[in-house]
This record gives sequence, structure tokens and C-alpha cells, in this order.
Amino acid sequence: MANKILIVDDAKTIRQQVNFTLTKGGFEVIEAEDGVDGIEKLKANKDVKVIISDINMPNMGGIEMVTAINTSNDLPHPPILMLTTEGAAEIVAEAKKAGASGWITKPFKPEVLIEAVKRLVG
Repeated sequence: MANKILIVDDAKTIRQQVNFTLTKGGFEVIEAEDGVDGIEKLKANKDVKVIISDINMPNMGGIEMVTAINTSNDLPHPPILMLTTEGAAEIVAEAKKAGASGWITKPFKPEVLIEAVKRLVG
């Protein structure tokens, strides 16, 4: 069975690009459009191996979602990879402090994304 990856991004085109890339890489992909939706999808799919999340999203951003997941006793804590246009050191530090496992900037190279996900899946 393929490893499940949860993509959380408010941009449909990014979700489609990531989905296409990871599906080609042999992963099963679930999509969510913001942090609130991401948490709901994680509750429904407790076997998610890695979460890939944007930072800037409506309703609940990526860093808030990472914090909510990592401080919850009711949710699994898969590694979370931030995929964002943000590259500022203080934002990277804030995401790491919240519990993010890694960082890839957009636009991403498909092979870099697949390699990072494979590393996180183990």
C-alpha cells in the first residue's frame, strides 16, 4: 500500500502540482485547502505519513496548523514539510519551533520534493 501524504495549500494549482509529482513518485495523496481542513483530513486519515503545508492560508495558516497538530493528544504527529514562498529566517525559525520537520521553497523541483518526502517517510 502506498504511503499517504497530506497536502495543505490554499492554491489549487500548487495542490495539483504536488499531487501529480507525489502520485508519480508512488505516493497516495490527500488534499486540504487550509489548516482547518488539514486537521480534519488528518483526523479522518490517521495513517498519513507526511504532511506538506503552505504557510500563508486563510482560516488557519501552516504554522498555526503545525502547532495545533503537535500539541494535540488526539492527532498523529507525522513529520511536516513546509512548502512555501516564504524564505525569511525568522519565519523558518518560527515553523521549526512549532515542530516543522523541513522546508522547501516554491517553485519546487519535483525530484527535490520526492526525495524530501522519501526521507521523512523513512
